[in-house]
This record gives sequence, C-alpha cells and structure tokens, in this order.
Amino acid sequence: MSYPWANEYKPSHPAMVWLDERLPLPRLIYGAVGGGYEVPRNLNYFWNFGFLAGLCLMIQIVTGVVLAMHYAPNTLVAFDSTEHIMRDVNWGWLMRYAHANGASAFFVVVYIHIFRGFYFGSYKAPREMIWLLGVVIFLLMMATAFMGYVLPWGQMSFWGAQVITGLFGAIPLVGEPIQHWLLGGFAPDNAALNRFFSLHFLLPFVILGVVILHIWALHIPGSSNPTGVEVKSESDTVPFHPYYTAKDGWTVGLFMVIYSTVVFFAPNMLGHPDNYIPANPMSTPALIVPEWYFWPFYAILRAFTFDFFFIPAKLMGVLAMFAAILIWFLLPWLDRSPVRSANYRPLYRKFFYALVVAMVVLFWCGGAHAEEPYIMLSQLATLYYFAHFLIIVPIVSSIERPDPLPYSITESVLGPPTALESAAKA
Repeated sequence: MSYPWANEYKPSHPAMVWLDERLPLPRLIYGAVGGGYEVPRNLNYFWNFGFLAGLCLMIQIVTGVVLAMHYAPNTLVAFDSTEHIMRDVNWGWLMRYAHANGASAFFVVVYIHIFRGFYFGSYKAPREMIWLLGVVIFLLMMATAFMGYVLPWGQMSFWGAQVITGLFGAIPLVGEPIQHWLLGGFAPDNAALNRFFSLHFLLPFVILGVVILHIWALHIPGSSNPTGVEVKSESDTVPFHPYYTAKDGWTVGLFMVIYSTVVFFAPNMLGHPDNYIPANPMSTPALIVPEWYFWPFYAILRAFTFDFFFIPAKLMGVLAMFAAILIWFLLPWLDRSPVRSANYRPLYRKFFYALVVAMVVLFWCGGAHAEEPYIMLSQLATLYYFAHFLIIVPIVSSIERPDPLPYSITESVLGPPTALESAAKA
C-alpha cells in the first residue's frame, strides 16, 4: 500500500533519470522493497520468514538448474548419474547437498511462516488473497518436492513413487486409470521418471510466478503486524529500507550459518539411507516413508484403519490427507473474530498451542512404523487437527471475549499517551 507520507523515488543521476523515463524498474523496486514501501513499525522476527522463503526458492532454482545439466532422467542411468554428480562433477557434491537440504530448509521456513499466519490472523480481511495464494504455493511446493524425491532413483525414490501414486488407486472407478496416466504405465518406470523430471524442473518457476502474485497481493492492503491493528498515521510506519532490509540481512546471516552447517557437516541428517541403494522393484524396504516434511500428512493418511460403512479406510485416508491442506483455504471464513492477533485472544491462543502439539505428534507418528502406539496417537492428533479448524475456531471466534486492543501501532510500541501528552495534543 502506498501511504500519502511514503517517500517518492527521485533519481538524481542523469543515467537513472533516463532509465526511469523509459523503463521505471528502479522506481518499482524502490516502491516494492525500498524506502518507498512503508511497513508497520512493530514487525517482529516472525515477519522475516517470508523473505527467507524467497531466498530458499532462489537457492533451489539455481542449484536445480546446475544439477539438471548433469542428470540423466532414464531409469537405467539415473542412479549412476546422481553418483556421477557427487563424485566426478566439480563441486557437484555441494550442489546436490545444497539442493537436498535446501528443500528441507524451504519447508522449515514455510511451516513457520504458515503458523505465524495462524497465530497472528494474517488470513483475515482484507488479506484473504495473500493467504489463498500462499496455500497454492504450499501445494505446488509439495508436488515439486515429491517429484524431486523420485529423481535419484534409489529405493525410497521408487517405493515412494509407488505408494504416493498408488493413493489415487483408492478413488472409485477412475482411480486406477488416473494412477496409470500419472505414471505412464502400471508401475514407476522410465515414463514416470521423465515426466517427473520435466515437471520438477518446471514447477519452481510456476512457484516463482505465484510468489510474485503473493507479494503483489501483499502490497495492496500492506503488511499485517503483531497487534492486528491497521496503520492509522505516519508514526505507525517506517520505510522498509533501511529498517527491515537490515533486519532481514541479519536473519539471512543466521540462516546461512545454520544452513551451511547442515550442508557441510551433516548433509544426510534429514535423508534416508535406503536412497543410496539403487531402486529395486523386487525388494520392498522395511519402512517406506516420504521425506520428513510430508510426515504429518502421511500420519493423517495412515490414521484411518477401518472401513466406514461403504467407504474404504484407504479412501478416507486419502481424502483426509488432501483435506488437511485444502481446509486452509476456508480459514478466512471459518474464523469470524474481529480481532486478528492471538496476542489479544486468550482462549484462541490456548487452542493454537494445542494445534502445534498435534502437529508435532503427527510429525513424530508419520516417520514411525504403522504400529501402536503411533497409530492411536496419529488418530487422536488427526481428530484434533480437523476439530480445530472445523469446530473450535468457529465456536471460539463467536464466544470469545478478546483483550482490549491498542488504539494504534504506535501505542502498542510506546504505550498509551500520558495525560500531559494528551493535553498538549488537545
């Protein structure tokens, strides 16, 4: 949002004046992420994760393009080409480890970004479109990550593709034809690997396009803030540059230290050792699990263990797994509270922490064997997960008595004005 007090771009160098008259790209950047973009003065470090998500996307695109130059999407040589990258290509091991761990870093950052939205009500009007585009980005990320996991053509790659595409087979009548259409055959093979490689290369650029829409939608109402109170005056905002570019820069430095530590000292910490075994359709691994960032939804899938009348358990699990994400699209309308931030919603805040616990349980159960007590725990966590969005959030938003809100962002930072200050203004 362009406030009346926002700084205007005024080029001084003749070359910049010439460029601004013909292609006002510097003006666009200045107004989007520079001194011309005014943002609330009370943003905390949770607002830095959006920038970090963009950084992770750039890392994935750059390293992915380099890896694609040396990868061969053919089942006969895919595993060997991956090892060739690791052993023979100059700095190939770094590119692969940076890409593999970059995916994990991307999901860590995005999960925090999403739960920040849950806590501070960033999905509420007038920012519904920002939220909806964010959910679309998350779905595209999951599709991209799944296809990328198949490409090394190790044991987990092959069997992960077999299990995940097999979920579509649970759909009555059309399920098996859809599965065969996705794979290009009756099982993961050369056709599946080729199309997964093609889509895995394409989708990050689609994500980048949706990210641009996401940022564009953000600039219409302006950024939300921890209080949930809208901007009222010039004292409520500061220019994005240099205040938040410096803050983002500090966060990027900390992120790169952690990310580099994992890449250089524990690159396989988040991977599965079975994926260093070539794919073998005749040997099933003892435990087939997707990458860790899919675990909560994988736990929801496995939580359904018995048929419900004429609906098979497998079909219910598949529907619940997809519904667990699609339900986020409805959140702006399920939560009817006029107060955005959970800082001023004491009852909702308790249930938010319960949701965090439920997600931690689902993460834990999703990576474990399908046995007790993990099945029972995943069932309880799944029950609370859906109850939270479909029952608790609508009811709490109707009956809750929020705490008093500050009049303005400035008041939330500096405190209410004293009697002397109020008299001076009067």
